[in-house]
Amino acid sequence: MHYLLLYEVAPDYLERRCEFRGEHLSMAWESAQRGELILGGALTDPADGAVLLFKADSPEVPAAFAKADPYVLNGLVAKWTVRTWHTVVGEQAHAPVHL
Repeated sequence: MHYLLLYEVAPDYLERRCEFRGEHLSMAWESAQRGELILGGALTDPADGAVLLFKADSPEVPAAFAKADPYVLNGLVAKWTVRTWHTVVGEQAHAPVHL
């Protein structure tokens, strides 16, 4: 199943992220190497959030990522949410639909 981890960032996110970026990215790449995190990155224009796409057996995988993320732990992320994404088109779709 696919899950989206959605971050809403704090107003001072851009000013403070450098301090925690290395640890955040290291954690993200480790998750990617385990096959959990498929894609992730910040939203721009405006820089008010981020989206991380996970492939996992449960929403606990992206939730655990968020709970351990230095961006969350240090207040750079004001709010996070995990959403199930029912993917139907594309090579990596969870439930491909062909008509």
